Amino acid sequence: MAPTLVNAAVGVLLGLALLGAALDRRSLVVVAIAAALPDLDAVAGLVVVGATNVLLHTLLIPAAAFVALYWETRYRDRSRLGDRYGWYGVRVGWVALAAFVVAGIGLDCFTTGANLLYPLHDRFYAVSGRLLVSTQHGLVQTIADGGAPLWLSSPGTTETYHVETWLNPTPGTGIETGVERRLHLIDAGWQLPVVVAAGIAAAVRLREVR
Repeated sequence: MAPTLVNAAVGVLLGLALLGAALDRRSLVVVAIAAALPDLDAVAGLVVVGATNVLLHTLLIPAAAFVALYWETRYRDRSRLGDRYGWYGVRVGWVALAAFVVAGIGLDCFTTGANLLYPLHDRFYAVSGRLLVSTQHGLVQTIADGGAPLWLSSPGTTETYHVETWLNPTPGTGIETGVERRLHLIDAGWQLPVVVAAGIAAAVRLREVR
């Protein structure tokens, strides 16, 4: 899975792009937390076998949140969210949901994979493929394969596939002793400029909106 720091950084970048007039320190923190929230299912992995990248990585949660938020803001006579926080709260709610899906769940689909349809369908899915131009072979792509919009590989199910985390580095449940634990802050070189860019961009934009 992508480090939580990277999930939050991508969430911050989404917030800077989508919050518009609702951008302030509080709204950006909310969006960053929403982006990091799916990784909390690693805590459940201490007591539930195979919970990491499953319980909060299923698309059923944001789907239900989308329906609830859409109904709340479009079809109710009086929106509780709108009444309490006005247009600001509605905008932050939608952007936080986008960050949860794109930065929280989506980013992990490009690394270790996520169990996207759990509990309706127990299988991890990871997006793989490439797009390149070769002097010998021309345009080469394996992203769209066999007519499918995305080429998805599956590393396994909750019974056969384990996602390593600092809390639960080995298969099974409980906090084991004598096991190496590694807290990944940056997992690949490209992630460092993403985190740095998010921090710099947030500092500049928040200074401008004061």
